[in-house]
Order: sequence, then C-alpha cells, then structure tokens
Amino acid sequence: MSIHPLHDALGTVRVLRRSLLEKQRFKGWSGPTRFMSGGVALIASCLLHFHLLPSDNFGTTLVWGSVFLAAMILNLSALVYWFLHDEAVDRDPHRLRPILDVMPPLAVGALFTFVLIWNRNFDPLYGTWMCMFGLTNLASRYVLPPAISLVGVFYILSGALCLLLPGIGFTQTPLAMGMVFCIGECSGGTVLHLDDRRYAAILREFREEEPSAEETDV
Repeated sequence: MSIHPLHDALGTVRVLRRSLLEKQRFKGWSGPTRFMSGGVALIASCLLHFHLLPSDNFGTTLVWGSVFLAAMILNLSALVYWFLHDEAVDRDPHRLRPILDVMPPLAVGALFTFVLIWNRNFDPLYGTWMCMFGLTNLASRYVLPPAISLVGVFYILSGALCLLLPGIGFTQTPLAMGMVFCIGECSGGTVLHLDDRRYAAILREFREEEPSAEETDV
C-alpha cells in the first residue's frame, strides 16, 4: 500500500512528461544518414567537375538521379529500422505521419524536374532542387529541432542564388550543387545528432527522478 501519494503523483507526471517528449520528437530521420548523403553528393560533384563521369546533360542527370536515389534509400532504411526497433514507437503507423509533411515539396520538386528536363532546360535544376530540399526541412520544423529551419533557409537562399546569378550551369558548375547539398545535409545531421544527445540526457534525468519501489511502497 502506498503511503506517499505525493510521490505517486510526481511519478505519474514524470511518466506523462516522458511520453509527451517521445511523441513530440520524430526520430525517424537519422543524423548519420544525412552525413552520408552529403558526402555522396560532394563526391559525385567532384567526379563530374573533373570529368571522371559523363558530364553532358544526360550523364549529369543520371549521376544526380543516382545520388538522390542513394540518399532516399539511406534515409528510408534508417526510417524503417527506427519504426521496427524503437520500443517507444511500438510499430504504430500513426507515428509515421510526419512523413506526409515532406511529401508535397518532394512532389512539386519532382514535377518541376520533369518539366525542365522534358523541355531540355537543365540549368534551373540545381536551384529548383535546393529550394525543394529547403521546403522539406521547413516542413519538418514542428517535429524536429527548431534549428532545422535554419537548414531549410540555407537551402532556399542557395537555390535562389543559383536561379538568379548568371553563370550557374547544369554541366558547368556541378560543385555548386555538391557543396550546397553537402553543407546542408551535414548541418541537418549535426542538428539531429546534437538533439539526440540532448534527448538521451533528458530521458536519463527522467529515469533518475522516478521514485523507487522503496520510496512508494511499504
């Protein structure tokens, strides 16, 4: 029988706080996979810049399509692993709802990419892709650390410069895309990594604050 109703109430509050924290923070996106995606983009851009890969319009499109596919596979693999193995998720499909937030920017970006390639207007692609990634980061700002918004703004400003400045060509300046994507993804990965550490520290604090059986029971 409990003789410390105040301890019981505090324990309940701590459990609710921890549950709320776990539901607010979407952990399906992985910091390490963003680092790897940025590295792949930078390597691809260097290979294109030094003409170690086919660097005509078709070849460059194929290379960047492969980079985006690799990044998607990396991120989706991390997402599936989190969904299947995180006990707090308990394989609840409702926890995947934040994915829907990034779908509209990706869909619009895919549409613009198709139209530009169909019309053989390749030069605006880098700016379009940067803006698309900027919008996906902004769309996740309510379920990811607030600093992710800065990553989104960086992408959009970089995309605007690529669209407005002369001399940014699809086959002439692959390093522009590689460097922006690498900086953006590494920055996003850093934000997620630091937040994971903060999140783990808070959970440890909650566990330490939870009353033991000796404190609550006779």
